[in-house]
Amino acid sequence: MVNVTIQDFSYAPTKKSGLILDHVNAQINSQQFTLLTGPSGGGKSTLLKFIAGLYPKYAHLALSGQILLNQQNMTDLNRNAVTKMVGMVFQDPDQQFAMDTVQNEIIFILENLQTDPNQIDKILQQVLDFCGIEELKHHSINTLSGGEKQKLALACVLAMDVELIILDEPFANVDPAARLDLINKLKDLQLHHHKTIIVCDHDLNGYENIVDTVLYLDGQSHQLNTLNPTQIHSLFASFKNATNSKLAINLPNKHQSAILELTDFKLQTADKILLALDNFKFYAHQTTLITGANGIGKSTLFKALVKLTNFQGSILFNQVNINKIKPIKYAQQVSLLFQNSEDQFLEITVQEELELSKKMRQNSAFSEDAIQAALEDLNLAHLLKRNVYNLSGGQKKKLQILLMLIMNPPVLLLDEPFSGLDLESLKVVIRLLQTAKLKFNQTQIIISHQLTNLDQLVDLHVQFSQQTLNYLEVL
Repeated sequence: MVNVTIQDFSYAPTKKSGLILDHVNAQINSQQFTLLTGPSGGGKSTLLKFIAGLYPKYAHLALSGQILLNQQNMTDLNRNAVTKMVGMVFQDPDQQFAMDTVQNEIIFILENLQTDPNQIDKILQQVLDFCGIEELKHHSINTLSGGEKQKLALACVLAMDVELIILDEPFANVDPAARLDLINKLKDLQLHHHKTIIVCDHDLNGYENIVDTVLYLDGQSHQLNTLNPTQIHSLFASFKNATNSKLAINLPNKHQSAILELTDFKLQTADKILLALDNFKFYAHQTTLITGANGIGKSTLFKALVKLTNFQGSILFNQVNINKIKPIKYAQQVSLLFQNSEDQFLEITVQEELELSKKMRQNSAFSEDAIQAALEDLNLAHLLKRNVYNLSGGQKKKLQILLMLIMNPPVLLLDEPFSGLDLESLKVVIRLLQTAKLKFNQTQIIISHQLTNLDQLVDLHVQFSQQTLNYLEVL
């Protein structure tokens, strides 16, 4: 049994910066399912790392107050003792992998915990089955999709058999069906295996009638509030009202012109075909949404469209084979927003990244005034001197999107651009993308498992299924 007590706890990144957590207090009882939510960049991930015992041991931070596990101060506990009680799934699962394959990663964890060798295969199979990734057992971690990596990260924590499971945005890249299944399985762990669950999430879908406690970290007051039943009901009702919209999707018509065309196209890995198309067209000046299950090949398709992976057949850009276009010139025309924000960054500070994007842009359509307004709307204006790698997951994603919009390529491919965003940030990002499309005639192709509020942006919907792409009229 693990009880978590947060007492008058404050935190600031440095002694000169303002507080992110300001004398917060909370009680998280053993064998409860707790949801932590609040605006992007409010300190939720940092608080979870303190509860997991990762901070302050692995970071020099200004703080006061205390966090107790079973009435013992976290800073007084032996690290091995904490490891046996608490496991955490990071927002970016790549940060917690050490081995090459799925199987080896889990075995490595079990061996480090000195698990009985006769039990390792049994535990390995149990956690793979629980997370629905048994078929990935021998796969290289580097070949997994973002959603598959998140499932593996959960499997690793489950293999540890800890009493307190902490999950930071664990389903951001997981398809909706798998997301609901995993949330219900976490509830089963709580009820029937006596686990204490703490999940941080912006997307509230699936949690109503599941969670016992909701903690809300206010981005303005930096206070942590334990919501009462009336407040919880209001929170979920507000989320439903804000997201309960139907996508008005049309099929392409004969008047639309193709900007990217795939002919006799085949995409495959060493052991399977991902995609086989006789002919398929993406249309100019439209926002096209691609949906499909985790691991089906959506991100690999994007890599093919920007010539980052091999493919068979041909891809035409404005009726010209992309293999006949010089790489730099093509990259200026068709650009990719990576699923992992950090893969996009080349500089150190927010200001340096902004200056680099302005230097690399092909036009100044996105004016200085527009950039400043976007920084304010995205709540990034006060972070210009901040190291980009010290931003929250949501802040990194907002900055990444802004950088790509400043460069304003004619075609922008966006791989899971909405993960880690709170509802208000999502609305701002959608508005910026809508402006880029309508004002600058940008073509946008989006991969997203997060469908909230996309009715304001999406024109066309493509389903990726059974090795093919099909336009649909409904989502």
